[in-house]
Amino acid sequence: MELSGGALRFPHEQWPYEPKFKKVNGWRMHYIDEGAGDPVVLLHGNPAWGFLYRKFVKPLTAGGRRVIVPDMVGFGLSEKPVREQAHTLDGHIANLTGLLRQLDIRNATMVSHDWGGPTGLGFALSNPDRVRALVIMSTWAWPLPPAEFHKRIFPWRMMHAPLVGPYLLGRHNALAGRGMYLSVVDRKKFRAESQSVYEDILPDPGSRLLTWAWPRWIPVDESARGLARFEWLERELRKSKLPTMLIWGREDEVFDHKTFATRFKDLLPHAEGPELVTGRHFLQEDSGEEIAGKINRFLDCIDGRHS
Repeated sequence: MELSGGALRFPHEQWPYEPKFKKVNGWRMHYIDEGAGDPVVLLHGNPAWGFLYRKFVKPLTAGGRRVIVPDMVGFGLSEKPVREQAHTLDGHIANLTGLLRQLDIRNATMVSHDWGGPTGLGFALSNPDRVRALVIMSTWAWPLPPAEFHKRIFPWRMMHAPLVGPYLLGRHNALAGRGMYLSVVDRKKFRAESQSVYEDILPDPGSRLLTWAWPRWIPVDESARGLARFEWLERELRKSKLPTMLIWGREDEVFDHKTFATRFKDLLPHAEGPELVTGRHFLQEDSGEEIAGKINRFLDCIDGRHS
């Protein structure tokens, strides 16, 4: 199947995988499903899509694993609802749950980044019989997460502004353009290799709704609408005994490892890491193959393939 995504055509030379779709809670959700073995589910955040994990697919499938990479509804090649009410955190957890249950995923490793963190962890903690391990990267899962970065007027709190957020992130595609560019280490390589793919998959302001709607679900005060879900995530994480690995970008300013990885270690003291790699917030762009190798080794240890 060949599919159009903005000005791009898929399969793409950097994303040569067969597009697959399921109807999930009334929305058309895109995913790829490659390889065989125990599944590894790779979850992106805002404003990325499955393409962020393009450097993971071959190493993981070569390691004897089935790789599933969904596009969140609103991103990538999934359907893009044009009303903000479609984009609640609970809604995205329900969409992911609907997809993985349709695929009857079991014994899964959930790899979660950015908004894929609370979404993927929401699935894992609600479906422990389907999950065997967690890999957590540059995200959070508790109320009131702001570090210093999140307290700044620009760019973070601007996203919560009723007019400025939609103007910058919707009309001007600021997050998929400038935002991602500033959130990698090797910016020259990013601009040449992949920046246009992220921008062109969101070709018009209507398709970019989630890029400014999702940040508004980050709890920045006690009145936040996502507060109860994040309280639940924190409470349930403290109970989790799932094998876990933390991987973080050394240069990440959005979710700096000293603040956020340290907090995950407090919640999950048995977790391995944090394993630090070259990378700002979108560490997959700078260290994709290295991270995939770390995931393979982590799972090999769980499987008893080596010590």
